[in-house]
Order: sequence, then C-alpha cells, then structure tokens
Amino acid sequence: MSTHRERMVISAALLIRERGAHPTAIADVLQHSGAPRGSAYHYFPGGRTQLLCEAIDYAGEHIATRIAKAGGGLDLLDDLIADYRKQLVHTDFRAGCPVVAVTVEADEEAKQAPVIDRAAAAFARWNELIAERLVADGVSPDRAEELAMLTTAAIEGAIVVARASRDLKPLDLVHRQLRELLSAATIEQEAVR
Repeated sequence: MSTHRERMVISAALLIRERGAHPTAIADVLQHSGAPRGSAYHYFPGGRTQLLCEAIDYAGEHIATRIAKAGGGLDLLDDLIADYRKQLVHTDFRAGCPVVAVTVEADEEAKQAPVIDRAAAAFARWNELIAERLVADGVSPDRAEELAMLTTAAIEGAIVVARASRDLKPLDLVHRQLRELLSAATIEQEAVR
C-alpha cells in the first residue's frame, strides 16, 4: 500500500500528463490522491514546485525503468509505442507526457528552474538508457547516441501531434520509421564486424 505522499506524487504526474502543469492545482492532487487536506504542505514544504519536481522524477523513473528492462532497442521501441497508443486511446487523447508538459509550460521565473532541470535530467537519462540498449544490439556508441535522441524526440513529438489531431497515425508513422532506422543501424554494424 502506498503512502499519502506517494499517491500525491503519482496523482500529480497523472494529472499533469492529461491537464498540463499550470491547470493542475494542489487541491486537484489532494482530491485525486485521496490525501488529507493538510498533508500537501506537510509532505511538500517546498510547495507546488517541489510537488512538480517529484512528479517529474516519478514519471522519468517510470519510463527509465521500462527502457532498462527492455531486451533490446526494437523491443523497447515496440513496448513504449504500444503503451503510449494504449494511453492515448484509453484517455481519449488526453494523456501525454508529464515531462513534456512541464517543459513547455514552465515560466521563465527562477522558481521554475528546478522543474526544468528535472525534466532535462529525465530526457537525458532516457537517451542514455536507449543508447545503452542500442550499443548492446551492436550499434556504435556515437550512432546509438544520435538514434537515442532521435527516438526520444520523435516519440514525444508524435504523442503531441497525435493528441492534437486525435489520431494515432503520427505515432504509428514514427514507430514504423524508427523501427526501420534501428533495424538498419543494427544490420550496418553487423556488416562492419
């Protein structure tokens, strides 16, 4: 059983992925998580910024764990795309990525800097883990790093376009194209050896 604090962090991540960061108030998180009213400032003395940071850490770790568990580059691509497809359909195209949401909504105020730093760290970790999977598949480290960045950027962009168009075609197209690229990179490296 998770604690009130853990439920609040998870609720914040879930609400941010569907509503965005700005419209997600602490009161919404309390209601969604079922946590007692006074618990927000008890668990998050840094206020909303601390809660947002921890929600991004949670979302970042959730995806990082999925990437780390994947058997290889194609498996991780297929798994991530299948999960995003399911989320988009299940939420009627409301669910995006909470890391992207806080990134595009962050104010230029200094109080938002920690949130952006956490988002940047999540993206960097995902790219690093994807590159590791590709290197394990035989792709050269430099090429794997480029393909990892392309994979992250393409998937996140496809999710945004799919949400806007209320259509899975952008995600399916990116999936096909990335699959071809990752397969070709693996075959190229095998031919070099």
